[in-house]
Amino acid sequence: MATVLKIRTKTSPAAGQSHAASSCDVSPAAKLPLGTILAGDCIAAMAAIPDDSIDMVFADPPYNLQLGGNLLRPDGSTVDAVTDDWDQFASFAAYDLFTRNWLAQARRILKPAGSLWVIGSYHNIFRVGTAIQDAGFWIMNDIVWRKSNPMPNFKGTRFTNAHETLIWAAFDEKAKYTFNYRAMKTLNDELQMRSDWLLPICSGQERLKHDGVKVHPTQKPEALLYRIMLATTRPGDVVLDPFFGTGTTGAVAKRLGREWIGCEQEARYRDAAMERIRSALPLDERAIKTMQSKRQAPRVPFGMLVEAGYIAAGTMLVDKKRRFSAFVRADGSLDAAGATGSIHAVGAQLQNAPSCNGWTFWHVMHEEGLKPIDTARQLYLLANEE
Repeated sequence: MATVLKIRTKTSPAAGQSHAASSCDVSPAAKLPLGTILAGDCIAAMAAIPDDSIDMVFADPPYNLQLGGNLLRPDGSTVDAVTDDWDQFASFAAYDLFTRNWLAQARRILKPAGSLWVIGSYHNIFRVGTAIQDAGFWIMNDIVWRKSNPMPNFKGTRFTNAHETLIWAAFDEKAKYTFNYRAMKTLNDELQMRSDWLLPICSGQERLKHDGVKVHPTQKPEALLYRIMLATTRPGDVVLDPFFGTGTTGAVAKRLGREWIGCEQEARYRDAAMERIRSALPLDERAIKTMQSKRQAPRVPFGMLVEAGYIAAGTMLVDKKRRFSAFVRADGSLDAAGATGSIHAVGAQLQNAPSCNGWTFWHVMHEEGLKPIDTARQLYLLANEE
């Protein structure tokens, strides 16, 4: 159940300095406040978290949009833009200082094998990217979130802003980070997941509203956090969001069997987040298991799949381009017009190649089309996982 823990600072920040770091009287050695929204400044809140204790930090910081006046549609109506105090900074220097301070805390609490994700727009992401590298993180990818339904540019003075940028970074260059490559490939219909993600903005029933008004102007879609967590965390991992907002990170973490901690200074957002997370339904243990990479998976001989009936003896296998075919024999060996042996040896022989990965070379016909036999191996592993 989500709870709110108020972080009491020794001195209140002066007016106009709501983003400044302040000290905290909660011991950094205290037990992790799992399932808790820490109220108050995020830098002070993170100071209460023990070193090397978080598996992933997802940050959706203020974008520092620098909006001047109201933004109007062609019909004269006002666009619901971000004009809140939390997005206001006196200068780029003030924003940079704020960024470096929260990143320093994020690095301190992140495990050496953990991941950092930060999302932003052209207003801030380049400044944040520099700060990420200066802090010692190692950037793995920049992900372009292409919005399938972006807000148009009403003035017609520039291109429509149809994307935001995510930075995924490991703790350092040599970090042994988590990346569930096989799960991402499965999610993407057996194609390697690219660094441009086409997803809609948050709308419809997912968009939180109060009396018909958006609760938060920049609520992120759950699909975005779902993909991030599925890619770079494991069930039971702890995810911290220093700019929790209305709790998208917490809701998705609950669904996927991850632990979560949030930091949020706005009471109205905390209230909405708590109500939202309470109603989120977690997936059962079997549902949150994902396909494993070959390095993660235990060794499974092809004959074991034949023995268990995942690929029946007598099945005809073909390569992706249907140039070659092979008959599956009862012991798991293949017969391809006189070339006999393992899935790897026969594949290599037919191609006159020194070696062949039979798991990806050979395919079997399914209702959806050809599927690599590695799909059957992954299903076997899921079914027999402890």
